[in-house]
Amino acid sequence: MSEFSFNKENEEKFQALLQRYPNKASLCLPSLWMIQYQEGWISQEAMVYLAQKLDTTPMEIQSIASFYTMFNLKPIGKYHIQLCKTLSCMLNGSENIRDYLIKKLGIKPGETSKDGKFTLSLVECLGSCGTAPVIQLNDDYIQNVTIEKLDEILDGLK
Repeated sequence: MSEFSFNKENEEKFQALLQRYPNKASLCLPSLWMIQYQEGWISQEAMVYLAQKLDTTPMEIQSIASFYTMFNLKPIGKYHIQLCKTLSCMLNGSENIRDYLIKKLGIKPGETSKDGKFTLSLVECLGSCGTAPVIQLNDDYIQNVTIEKLDEILDGLK
């Protein structure tokens, strides 16, 4: 495993936040986001690094990172497809979308495709029940998902 550190841009952001928030614990969530955007996920090494910067323990960072489902604690694909699995989406066909994605991508929920392009995750409510079913593709919401709409989007990504 290689040593982790913030890139120059993130180190500058961290130092600026440190000036605004003298209690270092307040920097945990923004710092985890910076790590995830820099690396694509949050490694154990990154948690150790952050713990040192925040004067806390790696276990404290791990407990925070693992509590929030938006943080990836293992490598993910270039395109992270998160399909809502809660009631509104299920009633509007998310199970059909799930089955279609499993077949089309050749992966099960929680897996990444062999080429590293796609990770499929089932997630709790994405907060867009009125436009169900909903998928979050990386940081973008796709609402009122149909298989046809999904095909068009996925084919454009490859």
